[in-house]
This record gives sequence, structure tokens and C-alpha cells, in this order.
Amino acid sequence: MGEHKNRMLAGNLYRDNDPELVAERRHCQRLLDTFNATGADEETHRRVLLEDLLGEIGPGSWIMPRLQCDYGYLIRLGRNSFLNYDAILMDCAPITIGDDVSIGPRAQLLTALHPMADHGLRRERWESAAPITIGDNVWLGGGVIVCAGVTIGANTVVGAGSVVTRDLPEKVFAAGNPARVIRSL
Repeated sequence: MGEHKNRMLAGNLYRDNDPELVAERRHCQRLLDTFNATGADEETHRRVLLEDLLGEIGPGSWIMPRLQCDYGYLIRLGRNSFLNYDAILMDCAPITIGDDVSIGPRAQLLTALHPMADHGLRRERWESAAPITIGDNVWLGGGVIVCAGVTIGANTVVGAGSVVTRDLPEKVFAAGNPARVIRSL
């Protein structure tokens, strides 16, 4: 394993144009090209592709095409969970999705971070990443964006179109941009 992959996995600044990381993203994209081109009756083939692509996919879980991700192997999907159409999972850090989770269409889970104050580092393609954790029995409405480093507690519901920039506790309904707790559930 090369220096920049080690740095990425440790949550440190790394160069995203490192040849090893570029090759891993291309491998992931080839699997996604095949997955996203599957026909409506090819659930078994989709499952085989997801088992090859993801770090883990629990029994009874499924993902609808189009799926987009960077590496795939940093994504863990628990049992009986569902990702609807057009999910984007930027997995430069681990993305852990619990059991019985429902994620609406066009949701985005974004682990990547870019230097804000040092413009030169951004131009040189340095970035870092922070993990995302989604607890059991969470429902993310359509178009929800979850930002790097966020944990969403079990049994929480996030309203459609919300942008989650901070951790959310268990058993709440949250919505807005940025998402805020509206009420307990």
C-alpha cells in the first residue's frame, strides 16, 4: 500500500491524483459501469456485483442503479437496507450504513474534505476525508446530503432535501439546510 492510500485511510491529507488511488477508482468505475447497465430482471447479477464492489452488504439489502462511489470497499451496508436510485457515496473514508436503513433517491454521502484556508493545497489536489455513520432504522428522504464526519443516530428520520452538516441524535426528525432537529420521535 502506497503513501497516499495510507494517508487517506488514516484521515490525513493525501493527493487524490496518486496513481494507486486513480487505479483503484478506475477499477471501481468499471464495476459500477456493469452494475448500472444491468437490466430490470437481473437482481442476482446486481447482488454479485455489489458483493464484489462493497466492503460488506448484509442479507436482504439492495441498491438501485445508478450508484456512484469512489472505491466501494470502504462502504459497509447492514442487513435489510435499501438505497434508492442515483445514490452518490464518496467513500474516501469509511461509510457505515446500519441495518434496516432506507435512503431515498439522489441521496449523497460525502466523506471528502478539501483545505479551506490554503488555496495552494487545493490546487495541488490535496484532500482529506472523514467517515460517515448511519445508525440502524434511519430513513433519509430523497436528495439528502450527509457531509463528512457526520453520525446519524438510530431511528432518526431526515427530511427530503436536507443537508446534514453535524451529528444527529437517535430518534429525532431533522430537516433543513443545515439540518436541525425538529422534534423527537
